[in-house]
Amino acid sequence: MERRNAVSSVRHWALVPAAGIGKRMGSAIPKQYLPLAGRPVIAHSLATLMDYPRIAGVVVAISAEDERWPMIATELTAAKPLRVVTGGAERCHSVLNGLEALHAWAAPSDWVLVHDAARPCLTAGDLDRLLVELANDPVGGLLAIPVRDTLKQADAAGRIMATVDRSHLWHALTPQMFRLGILHETLRAALARGLLVTDEAAAMEAAGYAPRLIEGRADNLKITRPEDLALAEFYLAHRAATG
Repeated sequence: MERRNAVSSVRHWALVPAAGIGKRMGSAIPKQYLPLAGRPVIAHSLATLMDYPRIAGVVVAISAEDERWPMIATELTAAKPLRVVTGGAERCHSVLNGLEALHAWAAPSDWVLVHDAARPCLTAGDLDRLLVELANDPVGGLLAIPVRDTLKQADAAGRIMATVDRSHLWHALTPQMFRLGILHETLRAALARGLLVTDEAAAMEAAGYAPRLIEGRADNLKITRPEDLALAEFYLAHRAATG
């Protein structure tokens, strides 16, 4: 890919870390490759990003031992650049590798949307909301939903210590959207300090930034446990039926 012209408008790029193995699923293959509505989970996640007009290109970080990716790549419509990089031991390492690859053909002021490979139910409507709400934000932010359930804090023995006030608590979702330059800088700094951050917002927080929360759809679920597959299939089938 060619380095973009400095005078052109700011662009949006997607980065999908997909090097994990998903231990909690208890399956023989990584969760991003499990079948869902006739396609692997990751194929649904990537199709939404590849089909979204305002995303200029996509980077996917996969395991060095990944033998399933070539089958996915042949299914995707190559309507925009799609680049594959080698992931790392943790999600944060995979994201950093993807950001470093993006530096070759994107500007530091471009936006990067980091999306979980195992979130196959992302909608174009949520992408619209994220891009519109954060267009002029000095920090960036992420899709999230307010916590609705009662939360309990447990002790080491699994007994309740306290009921947690949920009024200001949110479930973090993806995509998480930040400028390429600052996200690369903050994530690299967090790893240098030994912080294995579990999402990009945490790296930004560690550097003193306050990312913005953009309310998204509750059906943007992450495939983590076996029962999540049935729920995701229901959501996808409902959308297909209702248009």
